[in-house]
Amino acid sequence: MTRKTIIVVDMQNDFVTGSLKTAEACATIPVIRDLLDNNKDAQVIFTQDTHHEDYLSTSEGKMLPIEHCLKGTEGWEIVPGLKEYANEAIVVEKPTFGSLQLPELIASYQPEEIVLVGVCTDICVISNALILKANFPEIPMTVYENACAGVNESKHKAAIETMKSCQIQVLDYE
Repeated sequence: MTRKTIIVVDMQNDFVTGSLKTAEACATIPVIRDLLDNNKDAQVIFTQDTHHEDYLSTSEGKMLPIEHCLKGTEGWEIVPGLKEYANEAIVVEKPTFGSLQLPELIASYQPEEIVLVGVCTDICVISNALILKANFPEIPMTVYENACAGVNESKHKAAIETMKSCQIQVLDYE
């Protein structure tokens, strides 16, 4: 059996049905559920974009002045369609796009494969993928394109192409 780590990036209400929602993000939920159902032995980590009331005064808040994922709000919560999986997984709160905690958590598991899915392809998925690729250049990494959604389709595609250039395998989950 292959030791696999699956990272579900920021599948939170604000990105799916809230202030930064997209139809594409909604469409990823059944694909991610199927992936998790078919990989019950994998180490699963959910990341959770986590901001506070001072968000608009932060560097990110000045560049993206839309309050989202404020800790403790409904928008911050994992989407209902995936919450049951998050309840059984490791959850990592991250204050910015990429998590520097992920490499440490993953190293202790010593996976033979790393998989990333979630939102937004062009911000948090790619940030975490590149952090992990830099830390684990010899571990095969896959991003399932149909289990990811970007801010818009063109940014999603650009992020996918960048990840391919960085030797991250991009496939559709079937």
